[in-house]
Formats: sequence, structure tokens, C-alpha cells
Amino acid sequence: MIETLKAYFDLIRAHFLPAWPLIFCSGLVLAFANYGGFSWALTIKAALIGLFGFEAGFVLNDYVDRKRDRLDVENTLTRYWRPFKSRPIPSGKLSSKSAFLLFILLAGIASVLIFTLPYPNSLYVFAIMLYSYGIEAFYQVKKRDQKYPIAQLLGRTDFTLFPAAGYLCYGQPDMTVLLYIVFFYPWTMAHLGLNDFIDLKNDRARGMKSITVLYGEKGTMYWITGFTVLHFLAGAVFVKELGNIALYGFIAGFILLTGSNLYLWKEKSPAAGLKVLPLFHGTLVIYAVSIILDFIY
Repeated sequence: MIETLKAYFDLIRAHFLPAWPLIFCSGLVLAFANYGGFSWALTIKAALIGLFGFEAGFVLNDYVDRKRDRLDVENTLTRYWRPFKSRPIPSGKLSSKSAFLLFILLAGIASVLIFTLPYPNSLYVFAIMLYSYGIEAFYQVKKRDQKYPIAQLLGRTDFTLFPAAGYLCYGQPDMTVLLYIVFFYPWTMAHLGLNDFIDLKNDRARGMKSITVLYGEKGTMYWITGFTVLHFLAGAVFVKELGNIALYGFIAGFILLTGSNLYLWKEKSPAAGLKVLPLFHGTLVIYAVSIILDFIY
């Protein structure tokens, strides 16, 4: 029983659970700021939609890639992403059927919560959820056979739209949510490149056409830094929509990302990538918390 529970914790990357409601609700509070009002009930509901919806995406990722994951030759990223350091489906700790049923359960709970939102907000958020699961499956399959990074460029639009869905729980499609998307997309691309940089050995063993397999380690570092710069440029525009606390949070995040890129270029190794990966994740939490605090104060 305990081992099965550990396997489920690994499947949902349980130690990252607090991050997803924060990121989702950073979009929601921007909508509160723009359209007026505040609701604890809606905030809790949105946090749960973000939590269950994102975790369903994690489970779907593992389900679609369950056969390829058996080909892993090392577990550096597995140790980072999973609290008990295992891939539960390839290791046999959980069956693929159990994982798929969990995906249906989590996505189902998120769907029920979404349809308690007022129309047309419920339609916006549900459409984003369906798109995100579809593009996640596309990403996992497409990167097995491609000459250009189509899977990556399209696949991470799912994460890009995640805080936008939080915004649309209350707000309407407008310039603020568009600027958030434009700001967030380059970060998702830089983050994806960093994961690929770290996981090069496994991607080669699995036959995955990751960024690093396609362009090599140096090419991947250019990818990471290039998208980081685009992220900074978009952030300089987006932050004008926000207040002083968010401005300070964004500056802190930009400093962390700059230091991460400099260290990566200095060391030029997957081990260095693993060391800066928590800093990339830390910037995301800083952005979300600063946006939320900006609304509160």
C-alpha cells in the first residue's frame, strides 16, 4: 500500500503541487484587478481547477510516453522531478491502466469545477484544457520523428496558456492576458531547452528528437539564452500592466535567470543545467507570488 502511494506521488510529481495553484491564480488576480471584485469561493475553485488540471497533464505525459520511458539509461531528471525517484509505469509500480484512470479522474474533477464557472468563462477555460491535453499528446508523439522542433514550439503552448486560463476564469480575452501569454511563452521555451540539455542521454536512447539531439549542446545553450532574452523583452512590456511589487519580483526573476544563463555558459555541461533548473522554477514562483501580492497590497 505504501509503495503504491509512493508510486502515485511520483506520477503526479507531488512535491511540486503548491506551484500550480499559485501560477494559475496569478492570472486570476490580474482579472480581479482589471474587472473589479474579489471572491474567495472563486479563488479556491480556480486553485483546484489549476491543481487537478495540471496534475492530469503530468499523468497524461507519463501515459503517452510509457513505452519510450523504459529505454532510459540514467535518472538525473527523474530524481529531480519525482519525490521517490522513480518512473512508476516503466518500473511496474503502477499499471498503464491505473495511470489512465487517474488521468480521467483528475481531468473529470477539473471539468466539473470548470462548468461551475459562469458562461462564457467556463467555455474559455474548458477549451484551453482540451487543447492542452491534445497538444501535450501531440508533443510526446511528434518529437519521436521530426527534423525541426515543431513538437517543442507547439507543445509548450499548453503551459503557456495555463495562467491565461486562470485569468479567463473571471476575465475576458483582452490585452492583459495576451501580454501574459507573450511574456510566458519564451520562458517555457527556455525551460524546455534546459530540460532537454540535462536529459540528452535519455533522449538519444529513447530516439527522441529533442532540442539537444537536433542542435547539440551549444545550439541548445543558444536556444535557452535566446528565449531568455525574448522573455526579458516581453517582460519589460508586460510589467507596465502591473504594480511596484510585481516590478520588484520581475527584476529578481530576471537576475536569477541572467545568473543561470551565465553559469550555464561558463560550465557548458548538463550537470550545470541541473544546478540552475531550480532557479528557473524559482523565478516562476517569484513571478506568481509578486503578481498576487501586487493585487493584495
